[in-house]
Amino acid sequence: MTAPTHKPPLRAWQRMLSGRRLDLLNPSPADIEIEDIAHGLARVARWNGQTLGKHAFSVAQHAVLVDDIVAALEPVAGPTHRLAALLHDAAEYVVGDLISPFKAAIGLDYKAFEDRLLEAIHVRFSIPYPLPESVRAGIKKADRIAAFHEATCLAGFSLNEGREFFGPQVALPEPLSSRVQQLEAIAVECAQNAFIERYKSLV
Repeated sequence: MTAPTHKPPLRAWQRMLSGRRLDLLNPSPADIEIEDIAHGLARVARWNGQTLGKHAFSVAQHAVLVDDIVAALEPVAGPTHRLAALLHDAAEYVVGDLISPFKAAIGLDYKAFEDRLLEAIHVRFSIPYPLPESVRAGIKKADRIAAFHEATCLAGFSLNEGREFFGPQVALPEPLSSRVQQLEAIAVECAQNAFIERYKSLV
């Protein structure tokens, strides 16, 4: 008769560099820090890392770009709206950036987990959850515009493929229009600092 094997308890928390322990199944807003979010997002690669250039294009850089687009398309957007844009993918500092087809394959449990974490992030930074539909739609539009330019500038998509996947595009005002058409990935530290500086400008 073999002796029963000892199984360690399932660890359902993530230790952050700030020293916080984030419960993954029941995240507390008190355990969420902007520095941890910035650090994590700057090290999560968009497009599974399949982008041109010396550096990976990070979720942190994407988040700042989405906020830039929201600010350009909706000049009356207030700080809370803009902060929601900056943090729209903040859950990925814990769960990573899974491509949409893989999220769909995993199913609703993954989405529920991601939504629970995003809700805790919103509570931590005093952002309504769920967002008003008009705000949510504006951020989603900006997200798709950002994705189009990332795809066509960095991820090898043709313009036609970009429009097919991300929909019709709108003209952006200068100088943002020129900048997104020449998009380049920046170093991890630069992306992390840009994210933190943008956060500080909105709070």
